[in-house]
Amino acid sequence: MSSQTASAPPSLGWRAPAVIIVCGCIIALLGFGPRSALGFFLTPMSQLHNWGRDVFAFALAVQNLLWGIGQPFAGAIADRYGAPRVLMAGTVLYAAGLFLMAYSTTPATLTLSAGVLIGFGLSGCSFTIVVGAFGKLLPDEWRSTAFGFGTAAGSFGQFLFSPLAVGLIGSAGWTSALFVFAALMLIILPLSLVLAAPRKPAAGTVAQLPQSYKQALTEAFGHRSYVLLVIGFFTCGFQLAFTTVHLPAYLADRGLSAEIGGWTVAAIGLFNIVGSITSGYLGSRMPKRYILSAIYFGRAISIAAFVLLPVTPVTTLIFGAVTGLLWLSTVPPTSSLVAVMFGTRWLAMLFGIAFFSHQVGGFLGVLLGGLAYEHFQSYNPVWWLSVFFGVLSAIINLPIVEKPVARPLVPAAA
Repeated sequence: MSSQTASAPPSLGWRAPAVIIVCGCIIALLGFGPRSALGFFLTPMSQLHNWGRDVFAFALAVQNLLWGIGQPFAGAIADRYGAPRVLMAGTVLYAAGLFLMAYSTTPATLTLSAGVLIGFGLSGCSFTIVVGAFGKLLPDEWRSTAFGFGTAAGSFGQFLFSPLAVGLIGSAGWTSALFVFAALMLIILPLSLVLAAPRKPAAGTVAQLPQSYKQALTEAFGHRSYVLLVIGFFTCGFQLAFTTVHLPAYLADRGLSAEIGGWTVAAIGLFNIVGSITSGYLGSRMPKRYILSAIYFGRAISIAAFVLLPVTPVTTLIFGAVTGLLWLSTVPPTSSLVAVMFGTRWLAMLFGIAFFSHQVGGFLGVLLGGLAYEHFQSYNPVWWLSVFFGVLSAIINLPIVEKPVARPLVPAAA
C-alpha cells in the first residue's frame, strides 16, 4: 500500500531522481557537517573564557533538545507547505548561530547562539527534512536507498568538517573557523528549491482519504510498533551526541593529540557512509527491525571494548571505524518503517517525532557527559550507560510489526 505516492519523476532534468538525491545529499552534508565538529571548539572556548566543560556541554545539550522539539513542527510545516521554505528558514538560523557563537563571551550568549539558534536551525535544515522530501519526490523503489544516501551524505559532512575544523582552528583560530562554517551554510539556500514537491499526485495513482495532522498523530501514538520505534531511537541520540561532543576531550585527557581526535571523528563519518548506504540497501531486502536491533547491539559491544582496551591511536581509530559503520545507519530503517506504517503524507512530521526522542537522548548524553566529568573527573559512567541503552534498544526493536496501517483507499483525482 502506498500513501500520497508522488508521480514518477522524469529521468532527465532538474526533477530527475538523481538530481533530487544529489541536491538533497549536499544539503544533508552541509547541515550536519558544522554541527558534528562543534566538539573541537569546547577546549579553546573553555580555556579562553575560564569555563568548565559543563558550560559548553549545557549549550550543546540545549541545542540537541531544541533540535528535537522543533523537528516535528518543522516536519509538519514541510509536509504541508513544502520543504524549501523550511530549509531556507533553518539555514538562516543555523548560519546566524554559528556567526554569533564567535562573539559568545558568557555562558548565556553561548547557550543562545550554539544552543537556541543552531538548535532550531538544525530542525529546519537537517537531513530529517531531506528524508521527508525524498519520501514525497521519489518512487517507492528509490526510497530506502535514497534514505541511505541522504544519511551517508550527513556522515560525509562529518568526515569533511572534522579535519577542516581542526585545520582552521590551528591555522586561523576558532573564530575564523566559525565564520567559514556560517558562510558555507548559505549554499543550502539555492539547493533547497530542487526539493519542492509536486502540487498533486499523478492521475490514476492510489491515494488515501485526506488525513489531518491531528488524525495522523492520534493514529501514530496508538500504534504499538511506532511507539517502540520512537523509544528505541532515544538510544541513538544519547550515544551519538555524547560521542560527538565529548570524544575529542576524552582522547585529549588520555594524552592523544587533537589531530587524532579529528581523524577519529572523521573516520566515524567516513565509515558511516558505508554503514548508511548498506543499511538503506538492506532495508529493502530484509526486516528493518532486525537491522536496527543488530546496530544497537553492535554499538554496545563496540563501546564496551573501547572503554576496556588501552586508549591508543590504533584502538581509537578502530573504534572510530566500527562506530562509523553503526553511526547514523539507524536512520534509513527507522524512516523507512515510518513510511511503511503510515505512508508519506506526514512522513516528515512523524519521523520528526521519532527524532525528538532521538534528541532527548542527545540532550541527556551531552549534559550527563559534562556533569559526570565535573563530578568524577571521568566519562566512564556515561560510557557504560551508553552500553546499557544499546542493549535495551536492541531488545525493544525486535517486536516491531512491519506492515501498513489499514485505511480506506480512494482513486486520486486526475
